[in-house]
Amino acid sequence: MQGFPFQPEQASTVAQSVDHLYLFLTALTVFFSTVIFATIFYFMIKYRRRSPGERPRAIEGSLPLEILWTAIPTLIVAVIFIWSSSLYVRNAEPPKGAMELFVTGKQWMWKVQHPEGQREINELHVPLGRPVKLTMTSEDVIHDFFVPAFRVKKDVLPGRYTSMWFEPTKLGTFHLFCAQYCGAFHAGMIGSVIVMEPDEYERWLAGSVPGESPEAAGEKLFLQQGCGTCHIADGSGPGPSLLGVFGNPVKLTTGESVPADDAYMRESILAPRAKIVAGFVPIMPSFQGQLTEEQIGNLIAYLRVLGKSQPPQPKEEGKK
Repeated sequence: MQGFPFQPEQASTVAQSVDHLYLFLTALTVFFSTVIFATIFYFMIKYRRRSPGERPRAIEGSLPLEILWTAIPTLIVAVIFIWSSSLYVRNAEPPKGAMELFVTGKQWMWKVQHPEGQREINELHVPLGRPVKLTMTSEDVIHDFFVPAFRVKKDVLPGRYTSMWFEPTKLGTFHLFCAQYCGAFHAGMIGSVIVMEPDEYERWLAGSVPGESPEAAGEKLFLQQGCGTCHIADGSGPGPSLLGVFGNPVKLTTGESVPADDAYMRESILAPRAKIVAGFVPIMPSFQGQLTEEQIGNLIAYLRVLGKSQPPQPKEEGKK
């Protein structure tokens, strides 16, 4: 089998677990396919009609047999469900302290932005042994971020954010594909994930062309678009203060509360009338079509910074 591997190499912490489940399903399928077809051929020969006038004996049925072939598939399906769902839940949330990168899919390329400001196209440099969380969106159509060696795959959708994470366990360069047909040059939407030693990764960051960090670019855009004239820090403006908001629940005029996460912030920028904060009127204009996906990502990065700040406490009367 050398030169024709059964599966890609395992290069992430989840790869082995995914392969074990896949091999179990494959072995199960092969086993029952063999048993079923062998039984079919056996019955074809044993119970074949030996004369034109032969009539088979009527079968009355068997309750133990009915219970057996109902219980066995039920047990097998339960094992598959519990195994796969536990694997899904374990791999759904990235560990705390994961390095966060922003990925934008576009016909026909992958654009990556590092928190330090470095930008890449069709390449993704990451350090060995550190969890990496990707927040992804698309500028046009549906794409799919797929790294076979890591056993990770996620749809990248226009108009919303999806996320995935992985922790590389091997050094090297690994293939990156778009696994969703996205147009005429879909086959050319490929790239590489380059896993480096942590020290080497730091040298790469220091040696690459420095760029403006997403937080700094978002702050500049926040001021350029005049957001600060409404979203005043002390809450005295026509819009709510954004200090300490990100990551916390926000109460709406409908009485319900929603988490102020990436998706909520994105929707508030592009469709501000969709969810109105309690105590405020819907006067914010939409920025749909005025900002690129990269600019929206930068704004959200800045809002995350504001979310770590606490709003100023109002002064009590009689105190200075």
